[in-house]
Amino acid sequence: MSTKNGPPKAAPARGDDRRDGPARDPKKPVHEVRLGRIRAAVWLNDTDTGPRYNVQISRLYKDKADKWKDSTSFGRDDLPLVAKVADLAMVWMYEHPAGSEK
Repeated sequence: MSTKNGPPKAAPARGDDRRDGPARDPKKPVHEVRLGRIRAAVWLNDTDTGPRYNVQISRLYKDKADKWKDSTSFGRDDLPLVAKVADLAMVWMYEHPAGSEK
C-alpha cells in the first residue's frame, strides 16, 4: 500500500491496535482500527486550543501492479465496515482523551 504518510506496507491485519509511547512518531497515527480492508487511522494534532484527534478512513486495495494503495472512495458493500470502524475509533477516542498520552 502506498500512502501519503509513510512507506509501502504489507497487507492489512484485522483488528490492528497500535498506540505509540512517549516518543510518538508524528508520521504515524496514534491508533488504527482495521476491519477487512477498511481502516480508520486516528491522528493526534496540536491545535491552538490544545491537542485534538482527527480520523482518516480509507479502503485498502491492490492496483494492477499488485501494489497496496488506499482510497477514500467506498462502495455500497464497504459502508457497514466504514460505520463500524468509525464507531470503534470514536469509542477509542472517548476512552483515551487527547492530551492524556504518557
